[in-house]
Amino acid sequence: MKFMKLGSRPDTFYTAEAVRSVSSEVSSDLIIQVKGSRYLLHKFPLLSKCLRLQRICAESPETSQHQIIQLPDFPGGVEAFELCAKFCYGITITLSAYNIVAARCAAEYLQMTEDVEKGNLVYKIEVFFNSCILHGWRDSIVTLQSTKAYPLWSEDLGITSRCIEAIASKVLTHPSKVSLSHSHSRRVRDDVSCNGAESQRHKPATKGWWAEDMAELGIDLYWRTMIAIKSGGKIPSNLIGEALQIYASRWLPNISRRVKASSKGAASDSDSDSASEVTSKHRLLLESIVSLLPSEKGAVSCSFLLKLLKAANILNASSSSKMELARRIALQLEEARVSDLLIPSLSYSSDTLYDVDIVLTILEQFMLQGQSPPTSPPRSKLGFERRRRSRSAENIDLEFQESRRSSSASHSAKLKVAKIVDGYLQEIARDVNLPLSKFIAIAETIPDFSRHDHDDLYRAIDIYLKAHPDLNKSERKKLCRILDCKKLSVEACMHAAQNEKLPLRVVVQVLFFEQARAATAGGKLTELPSNIKALLASHKIDPSKPPGPLSTTTSIQADDQWSVSGLKSPKSRISTLRMKLAEDDDLDENDTNPDGMGRPSKFKAFCALPARPKKMFSKLLSINRSGSEKN
Repeated sequence: MKFMKLGSRPDTFYTAEAVRSVSSEVSSDLIIQVKGSRYLLHKFPLLSKCLRLQRICAESPETSQHQIIQLPDFPGGVEAFELCAKFCYGITITLSAYNIVAARCAAEYLQMTEDVEKGNLVYKIEVFFNSCILHGWRDSIVTLQSTKAYPLWSEDLGITSRCIEAIASKVLTHPSKVSLSHSHSRRVRDDVSCNGAESQRHKPATKGWWAEDMAELGIDLYWRTMIAIKSGGKIPSNLIGEALQIYASRWLPNISRRVKASSKGAASDSDSDSASEVTSKHRLLLESIVSLLPSEKGAVSCSFLLKLLKAANILNASSSSKMELARRIALQLEEARVSDLLIPSLSYSSDTLYDVDIVLTILEQFMLQGQSPPTSPPRSKLGFERRRRSRSAENIDLEFQESRRSSSASHSAKLKVAKIVDGYLQEIARDVNLPLSKFIAIAETIPDFSRHDHDDLYRAIDIYLKAHPDLNKSERKKLCRILDCKKLSVEACMHAAQNEKLPLRVVVQVLFFEQARAATAGGKLTELPSNIKALLASHKIDPSKPPGPLSTTTSIQADDQWSVSGLKSPKSRISTLRMKLAEDDDLDENDTNPDGMGRPSKFKAFCALPARPKKMFSKLLSINRSGSEKN
């Protein structure tokens, strides 16, 4: 740290009976009161350098031996006043980054300018400030920090703005040209005299060498300094992001624990006011960090953004800050972790454990991103493409390759997000207060092609059914409608076939698709159980003949659309049978006796499964295995 010594006389100030005096053969004739402290001094040395004291003495006539002057609003307090008084007496004083702001404000207050005497204190401080303080990195940081105690004076004197400009210029300058008298990479204190001694230079260890030192600033000064750095346009966005993460970890640690601790128990009015003030400061700090986030994607990690969103939710930050965070998170949602998405819900209108609405907003923002171009040209434009190919085939090929690349990247991100969402559903499914509509809304935000398999989704549904045993048949059926049995693994199918909480229709679907999968793997339809064969015969379906085309105009009720999804061109009679079962089921549901009892139907006869579906499933598997061995 740089410093400057002024004066040559030894310190002769002393305290007697709560009064500060200076040893002198001349009796004191001036009493100055500064914020409760009293000084017995002499007019000649002080008035010769302080224009303000001259004017005060001239305006107030002497009524006694000691003329009394009161300075209640003196900037810097008694320490700064005593520094100026010692300078007037020629006593040695030391100026550094730690006290230069207070000394400069005090000298300005006393009007110790060149108009009174050449080489006065204001002039000497300005020379030291401009030639030494602003040239050192650590000196500039410390000086800027100290302006917080005198914000108005520092702004009027240009100290704050000059420090910010000096810090920003050093960050934008090549590190080898920056004089680091103190940095986070090498905690070495250098007391270097500005009067001729050469300052040391410490080369920073990393490109973001400046971030930790700047993290010591208050949010107002930090925000202004970061704006100056960003406006320079030379610092990469990832370094800006790293600096913001360092600052947030310094000033927003364990924010959730603090809020929870303050909310427990009855607090007094003073404690409540104090907690409210702390929360307001943290809210301002967080919103300022959000406003400083670089616009480039990937400048900060998705995990960091989600932590900010979690803090914003706890601190009740502005809706604009939350939406900005949600938008940025959506841009890189594929990097998220399930644990980061578990944002506590603090809303009084909702009893859920986690804030599902904000996650739903993030997913909607993710899906609203620019749609990827198709991987092949549309049929309606094939002729147009052929005509263009004859003129500029190379350009079209390049555009097509770019389209494929962008589409592939988008598809990859959606695959990753689908896995994350299914994991998130498994976590929130345990919440007994989670409405079915929100669970389904989260699940349906992901397009079907993004899920290669539905095992994780099935686990989430199973967890939800166990946590919500009071769901009625209609609700369970609605929940399972988001499940595609064709995308379940063998292990998931075995579990689902024995899951008593699933609707019976889903269990039948699982058995059908497992049988169809085994038949496809064996090359032909294997021997079916007698009940399935009877149902095939009742619908005049011969499994030994090749299937005919399935009409795509068959109307199916909306409630049963899920049972035939994806079967526009089935490869076996099993698929046709599934659709028939759906139609028969609709008829059976509407066809009831006057006493409320349904009439027996072929579908219900088929669905009269044993008490343990596992036996039927094992039978199907054994038949498939025997058929494969024969082949």
